[in-house]
Amino acid sequence: MRAELREDPKYNYTTKYFTTFIDHFGFATNATFRLRYLVNDQYWRPERPIFFYTGNEGDITLFSDNTGFVWEIAPEFEALVIFAEHRYYGESLPFGNESFKDAAHTQYLTSEQALADFATLLIDFKQSTEGAAHSPVVAFGGSYGGMLASWFRMKYPNVVGGAIAASAPILQFTGVTPCDSFSNIVSADFCGASETCCKNIKTFWSTMNDTLGKADGLGIVSDIFRLCKPLSSERLAYDVMEGWISNILGNFAMCDYPYPANFLTPLPAHPINKSCEFLNTPLSGDDLLKGVANVLNLYFNYTGSVDCLTVGSQGTSRLGDQGWGYQVCTEMVMPMCSIDNMFPASRWDYDFFAEECRKQWGTVPRPMWIPIQYGGKDITAHSNIVFSNGNRDPWSGGGVLTNMSASLIAIVIEGGAHHLDLRASNPADPPSVIEARLTERAYINEWIHEWNG
Repeated sequence: MRAELREDPKYNYTTKYFTTFIDHFGFATNATFRLRYLVNDQYWRPERPIFFYTGNEGDITLFSDNTGFVWEIAPEFEALVIFAEHRYYGESLPFGNESFKDAAHTQYLTSEQALADFATLLIDFKQSTEGAAHSPVVAFGGSYGGMLASWFRMKYPNVVGGAIAASAPILQFTGVTPCDSFSNIVSADFCGASETCCKNIKTFWSTMNDTLGKADGLGIVSDIFRLCKPLSSERLAYDVMEGWISNILGNFAMCDYPYPANFLTPLPAHPINKSCEFLNTPLSGDDLLKGVANVLNLYFNYTGSVDCLTVGSQGTSRLGDQGWGYQVCTEMVMPMCSIDNMFPASRWDYDFFAEECRKQWGTVPRPMWIPIQYGGKDITAHSNIVFSNGNRDPWSGGGVLTNMSASLIAIVIEGGAHHLDLRASNPADPPSVIEARLTERAYINEWIHEWNG
């Protein structure tokens, strides 16, 4: 299997394409497709480590741009760096533009198939690259990529010597983590910034619902939020707006970094504190709607380049919402609800969720498959994984927060947001993340020596 080279000096990597099988397990087809991966070998010496990033639910360049820790430590370890794209995302589309056409095309989008891609890629790379045959491999990943990094070590210990799994909610599944964990942490982040801000958000939902019920309510809400496409259905308007705004508030919590950053969207330092400046006095009626609209405008229009807002947008086009929607409706079933926090009360309704998946994808969700496939909490037979979580990250509720064995290590980063430790060093970094990175370096060094015997 030969790689195709394409130089991209902007990010100081070479873009390559690896030919891999569409179906690694079922023997249903011998068809292949091109998997994109990024390589940097400027610091590498033969037999020294390979740092391998397990790609997420999006264009791999989004994650290579936001994982400065790997680039920073590559010189000291004399490591070769690979960022591998996840099948069905970015350019790695098994069936091109028809990849999401129907069940016959989408059926190969699973975490298991993605891990098999990564294992096959690495084995081929080591065999075909002079001096790499005995190089130890350390996997890195954040969020879903962090889940994959940990599972990669579990499933392929013959390929991967250890894994840094940052913000990896491997326990965010049915019967393992309460469904309100995510919404509780988002609420705690906003309430910690300002109780008034938190109370305003809690009141906002009923205020929006009351406004939408007015004769001209759809127009009022559309105008206040400067929507590109005005709301047209009173029956759907509240649910659509509630879901969208709730997601954006969750994104604020994920991206609550102590410095300006551009992960999902350009945001200022401490964006939750900044957003609460619009909600720091008790508000009601249209003033409350305008306050929350200003919060959304901060998220989407911090740079001042957006004229209107699109309902449902998450702020970046490099995430694969379509692919992730399919995965959520098959194996990645993470129950979400809100019981007693700043969000509207909602319960996890599997039957409703399953029916929506059937309508959209023709699938039947498997809520217990991930815990069965990867072990859930019962993973102490495995080794050499560091699970890191920031306590401000809403996904940390489904993360590993205490050591599970002598080599399954948990790091909790006080004041940290979503995989803060994987980001590049910054003068505004809290001491907790500086210490976390030192600990991770130490374990990486230990795994390399262990692999080399």
